Amino acid sequence: MSIEFNTANVDGLKVFYREAGPADAPKLLLLHGFPSASHMFRDLIPGLADRFHIVAPDLPGFGQSDMPARDKFSYTFDNLATVISRFTEVIGFDKFALYVFDYGAPTGFRLAVAHPERITAIISQNGNAYEEGLSDGWNPIRAYWKDASKENRDALRAFLAPQTTQWQYTHGVPDTTLVSPDGYSLDNYYLTRPDAHEVQLDLFRDYRSNVALYPRFQQYFKTHKPRLLAAWGKNDPFFLPAGAEGFKRDIPQAVVRFFDTGHFALETHAVEIAAAIREFLSK
Repeated sequence: MSIEFNTANVDGLKVFYREAGPADAPKLLLLHGFPSASHMFRDLIPGLADRFHIVAPDLPGFGQSDMPARDKFSYTFDNLATVISRFTEVIGFDKFALYVFDYGAPTGFRLAVAHPERITAIISQNGNAYEEGLSDGWNPIRAYWKDASKENRDALRAFLAPQTTQWQYTHGVPDTTLVSPDGYSLDNYYLTRPDAHEVQLDLFRDYRSNVALYPRFQQYFKTHKPRLLAAWGKNDPFFLPAGAEGFKRDIPQAVVRFFDTGHFALETHAVEIAAAIREFLSK
């Protein structure tokens, strides 16, 4: 098994992606979250690439993908989803299962709503679509949604500090010696790029659009009833277990699996989550 590191030209925007697995195997699209990139899947891909054709892009503004200037590209989740939708068309991903995490969830769910015929299954790893899944940790960001003042924007800069990134990786992990420093160190490197903090603050502001779309996402689940596995780090400080259970309200056949870890569940449970995905998608 080998992993290729490629770029695609998406309407003039460079999108970096990792690719592995047989070209004729069932397709699986992996969408990362904040403040990470496709490197978060470095341990998951080898556990699935013998059975799936896997592609994991870096979202615009993240990782190795282009980060266009803010006066040339509006950093909204609608725009992230538009780019990723076009990306799937450019690389020929016409029908695929979708793995979504954190920011990857509202991005991927927009793809599913717009093109339900393309989605064969959904794996949501701490990818929320229910208000009861949002913890009080969102309160500072909620304040920014209500009042986009400079004071409220600046208050969120603590979320971009190196120690906060490390905390996101280790909070809720019973044995933090299992968390490699590689992931959060690389995330922190990407966050030091010029204007990266402003890009992320723009996305914090726009996250309210995702919450506003929750009813539409839920209607998609009810109407189309996609095969869905919720693989959840149960100690996530941002997305509560209630968010995972919410899927069963709209898709009674949804499978919900909890793992004793935090937000970045793949850092400690990549083997277990890969096994759960293999079992789920084999049925």
